Amino acid sequence: MTPPRRMTLKDLARELGVSTATISNAFNRPDQLSPNLRERILSEASRLGYSGPDAKARSLRTGRSRIVAVVLAESLTYSLNDAVASEFLSGVAEVLDAHGHTLLLLPGRGHDSQPAGSANIADGFIVYGLMPNNQLLQRLPFQRPLVSVDFDVEGCPTVHIDDTEASYHIACHALKQRPERPAIINLRLTVEPCNGRVTAAHTMLPSTSTISRARLAGFNEALEEHGITPGAVPLWNIEENTFDVCSPVLAELLDQPEHLRPDLLLCMSDRIALTALTLAEQRGIRVPEALRITGFDGIAEGQYRAPRLTTVRQDSVGKGRVAAQMILGQLPAEQQLLKTELLPGDTCP
Repeated sequence: MTPPRRMTLKDLARELGVSTATISNAFNRPDQLSPNLRERILSEASRLGYSGPDAKARSLRTGRSRIVAVVLAESLTYSLNDAVASEFLSGVAEVLDAHGHTLLLLPGRGHDSQPAGSANIADGFIVYGLMPNNQLLQRLPFQRPLVSVDFDVEGCPTVHIDDTEASYHIACHALKQRPERPAIINLRLTVEPCNGRVTAAHTMLPSTSTISRARLAGFNEALEEHGITPGAVPLWNIEENTFDVCSPVLAELLDQPEHLRPDLLLCMSDRIALTALTLAEQRGIRVPEALRITGFDGIAEGQYRAPRLTTVRQDSVGKGRVAAQMILGQLPAEQQLLKTELLPGDTCP
């Protein structure tokens, strides 16, 4: 039996009495149609079994796929569960949705940590976070536009916040009350895997590769201004920004005798700070009386719980919007530096 012929764009346009361009806009450029007209077209298309324009044929015809790939430094699971990364992706998706583009996610970790062959169809790439290796970037089509976020790729536009300035300001806020035993909790600061105390045997990642170096520079500048030698402040490192990975490191810190236990934790992420807060509460350590804690990111969880987290808010959704607008040519292809905001809370008033 001969299978039924697949409905085409021309068939649907004829059925609805509109132009083929109108049908195409309903699927690819929703901003060009009224919501009612687009809804009618999509509803009828679904009823008649038309699933949309052939992306492969369109790509061959126009040389554009209307696909933008986001290359993530982490696995898909981690990125979608991480509050900061998911907010960033939400900002990217918002812009792409409004302009009829599709989002393709490519993980930088997991499997062989290489971009899938489908990356070749993308019109451009947004690379987010510290890549595990340069080979991944080298495998991307070099002739396509690329925007890097939170790290630098030579010759490419970037989207950053001023991590050093933001860390300096929150550390200055914390140091208004001079601590006796401050400690800094870093996020992926070392070349060697290190989930614990950073020692002289560890090599720090270069400042061009990780925002942790920029944040540490801000902390150190504030410490020096307040008469505290940065080298005398212990550094601890977290390998992954999750509760399960943070917990052993912070438990080791907080389980020290009271006269050795830190009374100020300058944390490089809200997830680290919130883990420290949870573990302190479990141990009956009073915050902020016996332990003051600062974070970095401004995720919602830290602002809705009690005590409210003292932190720096970065606009992760806005960062995603800017990166997407740059890749679509709506903003200049140059460095974009976004503002941050100090959020004084209860954990370090």
